[in-house]
Amino acid sequence: MTAVLLVSLGSTAGLRSSDAELAASLERAGAAVTIAAALPPRSVRTLALTDLVWARAARVAAAGAISRARPDAVIYSTITAALLAPARGAIRLDALSVENRPGRHGVWQRPRERRVLGRAPLLLPVSDGALAGAPAGIGRVIVVPIAVERSGPPLEGRERDIAAITYATNPVKKGLDVVLKAWSAARRDGEELLIAGISTLPPAEGVRLLGTLERDAYRALLRRARLYIAASRREEYGIAQLEALADGAMLVSTETALSYPALDIARELDRRLVGPDLAGAIRVALDDPRAGYAAAAAPLLGRFAAASVDRIVAEQVLPALSGSA
Repeated sequence: MTAVLLVSLGSTAGLRSSDAELAASLERAGAAVTIAAALPPRSVRTLALTDLVWARAARVAAAGAISRARPDAVIYSTITAALLAPARGAIRLDALSVENRPGRHGVWQRPRERRVLGRAPLLLPVSDGALAGAPAGIGRVIVVPIAVERSGPPLEGRERDIAAITYATNPVKKGLDVVLKAWSAARRDGEELLIAGISTLPPAEGVRLLGTLERDAYRALLRRARLYIAASRREEYGIAQLEALADGAMLVSTETALSYPALDIARELDRRLVGPDLAGAIRVALDDPRAGYAAAAAPLLGRFAAASVDRIVAEQVLPALSGSA
């Protein structure tokens, strides 16, 4: 049995959840998995310093766990967790610093990242685009999506009593200002936009803040929502959008500089709902929805199903980890 140490940065609830899912998938494949979670560091003011204190926290967690557990293989979850790693290991990542840390925000991360990628025996990006900007000569690459499943029985028609929902824990990154402007222009009396992930915002007509929700409560709202509105300025993976599609909501979105899986699916499902005119797309989705949208989305989401991810982990990832031990 291969003993695997998963070094979890865990800086967000989404990262912690995806790390737990990967660990469970490895265990189903027959590995013995230990998770070493970085302790949250103090808050600092810049992205460059934030990455530094989190990378140091991950190094401490990894060094201690490697000494205690003596694993056969190590996986660092996120490139940040690997930047100051005490030992070589596989790297799971959703984006590179060269793409999401421009200018001064990535002043030390980008050169360090090139060296780290060059010596990693195995890279586990969560999507085809996660390695955009990677240098030549990197190690073996296996794409391992974050598993996304429908959270409950699908609802149809009038059962979907919520007009729109969005998730905005990081309002600037998620383009909440763009979403609110579009919603203000598009909404009609009685229509309400629910915003998960934040608790404070200037009052706005037809907008309700949900604050931080438990995962099951949030997914239950997705099952009732007619559409999910996205205006992200940057997305590494777009797990919230994939969850919305899995639960039958239509995805209405602006374009982004770098595409991500859910955006590609949204374009294929209904091109009218993706583009610069977010307010217009909202009205199209509410007034003239594509018949069978949710049913058409289901097969496009097949590669993100837990069973599909389990096959990749069992047939490709675990053998690769064993071979690099």
